[in-house]
Amino acid sequence: MLELNEVDVAYGNIQALHGVTLTARPGQITAVLGANGAGKSSLLKAISGLAPVTAGTIRIDGTDIGRLPAHKRARLGVSLAMEGRRLFRTMTVEENLSIAWSFGPRRTPFPQALERVFAAFPILEERRSGTSGMLSGGQQQMLILSSVTIREPAFMLLDEPSLGLAPIIVQQIFDFITAYSRERQTTVVLAEQMAAMALQVAHQGFVLRHGRVIMGGSSQALADADIVAQLSAAYL
Repeated sequence: MLELNEVDVAYGNIQALHGVTLTARPGQITAVLGANGAGKSSLLKAISGLAPVTAGTIRIDGTDIGRLPAHKRARLGVSLAMEGRRLFRTMTVEENLSIAWSFGPRRTPFPQALERVFAAFPILEERRSGTSGMLSGGQQQMLILSSVTIREPAFMLLDEPSLGLAPIIVQQIFDFITAYSRERQTTVVLAEQMAAMALQVAHQGFVLRHGRVIMGGSSQALADADIVAQLSAAYL
């Protein structure tokens, strides 16, 4: 289980998160919703060890990980897919996956892990020897998700996985995330602007505004509160 209690994040004099408290459970998807600048990315970076936490605690299964550097959190099963499709674009699909696998716990030998990736996304097998920079946007997002899951993470942090993708690809990506979390009991924290889609797959959600949690609860409760319309208005 992942627990944040009164977490602050600051970049110099700029405070990105103010007293954020939330809990994310195994086998469930927790949606973090909000407009650009709400603090969604800072929240995921704080959990993964890439953002400076100035107050509060972050715990994994009861253990405080606040002082651990990012690479040690990765060894504990924390894996982050950052916004922006950050790949080694001059390297092949298989080389990207190999690098990602090398940072994980390595519970499964690389050939078997690669086989599992290709079973989920056959197009990546077809393009395994091509450079990742030549993939379409949807294929790049499939590669990023595969780079996260090839590590067999216990905690999967996803920053805007739907960004810039066609609806049919978004549905495929979200179907994969849902099935992976359920089958492997992975704790997923999903930061999204597409609130309607996120709440369809998430068990619970938290809404950020200016770095603060302004609302939280089950996905159904947030939908009943018409949070999708409120967020849509905020984006305009």
